[in-house]
Amino acid sequence: MKAAQTLARRRLDERLKTFAGLGAPPPMGWVRAIRDALGLTGAQLARRLGIRPASLSELEKNEAKGAITLATLKRAAEALDCTLVYALVPNQSLERTVEEAARAAAQKELVAALHTMELEAQGVRAVDKREMLEALTADIAKAGGKRLWG
Repeated sequence: MKAAQTLARRRLDERLKTFAGLGAPPPMGWVRAIRDALGLTGAQLARRLGIRPASLSELEKNEAKGAITLATLKRAAEALDCTLVYALVPNQSLERTVEEAARAAAQKELVAALHTMELEAQGVRAVDKREMLEALTADIAKAGGKRLWG
């Protein structure tokens, strides 16, 4: 993989660490949690949004079940004097994800190559297999693209 991609991935991993401990949203959703914490009634927030209280209730229910649009959530955030932060937070670092994918691809390639070598009576020592796997993993991670994600 190009050095610029590796650097960008590492920088993104650093930025995403901020969100790692955030966890799941409150059971009733962020809008309701913030509204309650501020002491706003549903009617008051609905008025700020320019909607009916029943529509606010629907908005909060939709957020809680994950059926709200980002545009609607952004409007609600602004009405609550908040900033909507949208992110996809990987379950592990992007760097680790690439390493694991490269190792899996390398193992697959190596199994096929070693099988052919064994058929030709060219067995390879275990220590050499490990070295081959490490080198192949590094090559695949660096190359990226179809070879990595194929």
